[in-house]
Amino acid sequence: MSLDRVTAVYYVETAYSLEHAAAVIAGEQSTGTFTAVPGETDALKAAHGARVERIEPLDETDRPSLPGAKTPVGHDGQYRRGRVTLSFPLHNFGPSIPNLLSAVAGNLYELQELSGLRLLDLELPEAFAAKYPGPKFGIEGTRKLTNVYDRPILGTIVKPSIGLATDELADLVYKLALSGLDFIKDDELNANPPYAPLKQKVAAVMDAVHRAAETTGRKLMYAFNITGEYDELRRNHDLVVQAGGTCVMVSILSIGLPGLAALNRYSEVPIHGHRNQWGMLTRCPQLGIEFTAYQKLCRLAGADQLHVNGLNSKFYETDESVVRSIQACTAPLFGGYGTMPVVSSAQWAGTAPATYEATKTVDVMHLAGGGMLAHPDGPAAGFASMKQGWEAAVRGIPLHEYAVRHPELAGAMQKYGRG
Repeated sequence: MSLDRVTAVYYVETAYSLEHAAAVIAGEQSTGTFTAVPGETDALKAAHGARVERIEPLDETDRPSLPGAKTPVGHDGQYRRGRVTLSFPLHNFGPSIPNLLSAVAGNLYELQELSGLRLLDLELPEAFAAKYPGPKFGIEGTRKLTNVYDRPILGTIVKPSIGLATDELADLVYKLALSGLDFIKDDELNANPPYAPLKQKVAAVMDAVHRAAETTGRKLMYAFNITGEYDELRRNHDLVVQAGGTCVMVSILSIGLPGLAALNRYSEVPIHGHRNQWGMLTRCPQLGIEFTAYQKLCRLAGADQLHVNGLNSKFYETDESVVRSIQACTAPLFGGYGTMPVVSSAQWAGTAPATYEATKTVDVMHLAGGGMLAHPDGPAAGFASMKQGWEAAVRGIPLHEYAVRHPELAGAMQKYGRG
């Protein structure tokens, strides 16, 4: 890895040659524009120009993936696809996530020479590690606060998504905490609504958490959704910490990566990073950004826990993509920066075996909303079924066999019908 350059890998589709498209991207995102200008000297280009490092041709197609692309004179009707690697001088923008994004993912998506473009990966120099310290807690810190080792951290999401009345929420949290549940999070739709202000919610929930801890000896981790304006983030964070809370949650794309980095500078508890809105950046395979690249920026900015979707979920994403996302979160980055992958979306005890088989790790947070709260014997049984699902998975015992002596798992299999 170069100490003074940022490397970006793109998937490119173009009616032109890949070489021409790569040169256009490099020029647009560094020293060039649509026509030569007086200040664009050879010396300037040498000092500040983006550089095409590698071009790997892939396949071709006879129709453009995106609208608005132009074709060269005498176009043969084919659109070339390939992987293009560019590097950018660090001194163009410095170790700054906002300005890095302007360089590697700015106006290039609108270039007419491109009928498809996706940022696949980034390699960043050590200067970014000096500027952004990354997660303060990560996997180890989350495990220490929840006192959960050698298995996934298991939790649920408050449902209905829009939330509950404060007294109903406190009652649910108390019952779940008594059952031994590890973690609960607010839904992304519920932060600080007028009908249930955050201050009121924090007081009620933490009272329930502390009362349950007096009985169980374990303190449940509750991730309060503090998403809001920059000044609200600090106030909301302090509100949670002062009440004895051990986690805050933000919708990363709502507050932006700079907002996440700002929160991380003063946060005293783990930051649960939710990736809602992510689909609009990635669902089209010929457009947007790959999670491999995005998660590096989230980790730099300080996400201790990061959503990765779930296997066999209700969303569009393939299981293979989810597995890559889980692995990406724990891949080395500057010798650390580990963040806990948060597996969620239509999860239940029956998704544990597939998750473990695909990843061979228990260093995940596995969340089930309806898959736990809607258990026929109640939420506590739903939590027990999740533990049993993972026990069976790690021991290599088929679910239907393990369920014979574990009624909670049997109830889950009967309820969700996917044993």
